[in-house]
Formats: sequence, C-alpha cells, structure tokens
Amino acid sequence: MTLKASITLTVTHLAAAAFGVALGLYLLPILTAPTAPTEIEVTDRSSNAEYSAVFSKDLQDSDLLHWGEGEVSIAPDFITLMGELAPGPDYKLYLSPEFVETEADFERLKAQMVVVGDVKTFENFVVDVPAQIDISGYNTVIVWCESFGQFITSAQYQ
Repeated sequence: MTLKASITLTVTHLAAAAFGVALGLYLLPILTAPTAPTEIEVTDRSSNAEYSAVFSKDLQDSDLLHWGEGEVSIAPDFITLMGELAPGPDYKLYLSPEFVETEADFERLKAQMVVVGDVKTFENFVVDVPAQIDISGYNTVIVWCESFGQFITSAQYQ
C-alpha cells in the first residue's frame, strides 16, 4: 500500500469515526428520553400557574442546534413547557434574577441563580420546583446544557 493510500484511509476512517461520535451525541438524548407529558397533562398542571412566559427561537445565543419555543408556566411547585426544545444532553432548568439570553450573561449571573431540576424531554416538560425555592424571587426561567456549557433558551416571566 502506498503512503498516499494509507493517509487517505486514515483520514477517511477518522472522519467517519468523528461523524459517528457527533451523531451519537445528538441521537443518544433523543433515544433515551422518557415519554414526554401529553398536552392534556401539561395544560392541567399549567392551569394553576402564577406566571407564564414564552420561549422563543430568536434569542441572541439561540441557534440551529440550541433553541426552545413554546409557552412556559411557572407555579410555586412546578414549571411546565408546552412546546419544544432542541434535543441535547444534560439540560438543566434554572431560575435567574435577571433576564439572560447569552452564555456570557449566564456565566456572569450563575452564582445568583438556582437550579430547579433536570429537563429530560424535548417536547413538553413538567419539572417539579423544590420547596425551598421561592419563584417570586426570580424573573427568568432558563434551559442550559450543563455538559457543554451551552445556552439553549430563556423567558422572562415577571
């Protein structure tokens, strides 16, 4: 085998492996996600919410792979989404005292935020709010990818 053929085979195999890893990172959260709550379940829970807001795709750090859209309802004991999130691993739901729409803003304010819980579904979600969190002390709900430090979406609710 010639040197040129060896280099070509090495490069193509490395490219195929990199593509496989990237595809796995994208598909694994989708394949392992639990069943999303139905619209009826989300609507029933949301009817007693104190606040509502809207996730939008047109935020500053949202892009083709990092976005969310839909109506968010915030109550003292739960937060729901009737909508969709871009699939990804290790999503966390945060509450912030200030509006955030960039990774830099998130990092700057992270010490003042509180983690509500894990977001495990990408179409609709219901996340229970721990009893020690007072939602009225915050004004923004944020979805953040903890593994990759990526801003997904946010919405200001008061």
